Amino acid sequence: MTAIIEVAKPEDAVVLDRLVNGAYRGESSKLGWTTEADLLDGTRTDALAISALLQDPETTILKYVENGRILGCVELKLKNDKLYLGMLTVQPDLQGRGIGKELLRRAEDEARKRKCSSIFMTVISAREELIAWYIRHGYHATGEKRPFDFDDPRFGLPKVPLEFVVLEKKL
Repeated sequence: MTAIIEVAKPEDAVVLDRLVNGAYRGESSKLGWTTEADLLDGTRTDALAISALLQDPETTILKYVENGRILGCVELKLKNDKLYLGMLTVQPDLQGRGIGKELLRRAEDEARKRKCSSIFMTVISAREELIAWYIRHGYHATGEKRPFDFDDPRFGLPKVPLEFVVLEKKL
């Protein structure tokens, strides 16, 4: 069976929660190169937060499915004439196979389809390898920085001072 990318449904929230948290936090995330485990404690999200995103009419979550298993996802949110890209996730032991690139390409296709002027994201500034990956895919640092100021400790307790940088790709 070949892989497909399709819009996630509310019944996918629990699986997406496990996928995202497994890729970003905790010991399992250290199997891949996108881990935030050395920067943050706590979880990245939960099934309720993902369910809320899936119910937001401005937000779409695309899922990468192979042999009936969700192996990756990406959140897309319309913000004026730009598309915000968040939560790009690939199962840690499958990173480096091109799943992330394919999800990124589909996200950019979606931005063009919606006639957005650009696609943008926030990335923790300490994630230099990840920022370099996005730059290799045509994104650039805008120079804008945003504070890491989440008010819910369930979703990230910084181990070190953190801030976000904004990356953008004009379409």
